[in-house]
Amino acid sequence: MERTELNEFGEFKLIKHLTQNIKLKQKSSLLGVGDDAAVISPDMDKVVVTTDMLLEGVHFNLAYMPLKHLGYKAVAVNLSDVYAMNAEPRQVTVSIGLSNRFSVEAIEELYEGILLCCENYQVDLVGGDTVSSASGLVISVTAIGHAKESDIVYRNGAKEGDLICVSGDLGASFMGLQLLERERAVFEEDPKIQPDLSGKEYIIERQLKPEPRADIVRLLKEKKIVPNAMIDISDGLASELFHIAENSGVGCKIYEDKIPIEPQTDLVADEFKFSPVSAALNGGEDYELLFTIPQSAYEKVKDNTEIKIIGHITAESEGLHLVTRVGEQIPLKAQGWDAFRKKEEE
Repeated sequence: MERTELNEFGEFKLIKHLTQNIKLKQKSSLLGVGDDAAVISPDMDKVVVTTDMLLEGVHFNLAYMPLKHLGYKAVAVNLSDVYAMNAEPRQVTVSIGLSNRFSVEAIEELYEGILLCCENYQVDLVGGDTVSSASGLVISVTAIGHAKESDIVYRNGAKEGDLICVSGDLGASFMGLQLLERERAVFEEDPKIQPDLSGKEYIIERQLKPEPRADIVRLLKEKKIVPNAMIDISDGLASELFHIAENSGVGCKIYEDKIPIEPQTDLVADEFKFSPVSAALNGGEDYELLFTIPQSAYEKVKDNTEIKIIGHITAESEGLHLVTRVGEQIPLKAQGWDAFRKKEEE
């Protein structure tokens, strides 16, 4: 395959090359890439903004993360934060730090993933930056969403008696990561041994190509349900429950047998001799939605297969607990991803 060096292009030619075919879809995007700044005209009451940064060697490993998937995931995880505010994402900006070990063709592949995610969720790429990096690949994405003020949901609104709901299933992404890391280690020890990922496609995709739950946000709107509190599950179910509880001044009780776990997650966890419930509680990167709703909304969600009721909100004095399958009540601990946790604490 032909390789074009980055220094043959330069920064401005590279940006133009990567973005020249972008077509804006949102009416609120007045001007995108090509000037000193993008111009956005919000057509709703409030603007929601979130930024996330991904660092090579910390948040992703290019030994098993294809660049196209990485570009997709970088945008998807930011859109998930906007949906977690009960808002609709409209625009993103993408900034990239890269070294000369990457070719123009490699960055084209990365942008394919970025643009595919934008296309799938009808979001406009309206700007960003490209700079030289001496320490691997760095991707920073900012997502901009719009919502009516009355629709925005925060972490601090959970009320005693609320039902605790999650979308989809949990723990799959973490077990997919364990599988990829194991196969990488085996391959590095003996390159003749090819990775065996057959039958594990679901959990691999959950790690490499997560999908933000736009469908759940739109379903709640159709059902005329505004959650009292909501957050996306990026750091593990337990950590996110602590965020809601601390911000809302409440406690909670969740039930082990209600936590949704996909059969493939169960099987791989068993293979690794790892608890699938621990993967769901502490693994992270599921990008499902965790939210609380009043008990009066029960009839509207009880039959939806993509929403599971896993517990209820209690008084703050009761703390946060997991009720096991045998009825034992165990205090929850937030053991999910912490970017600044010391190595010896991990």
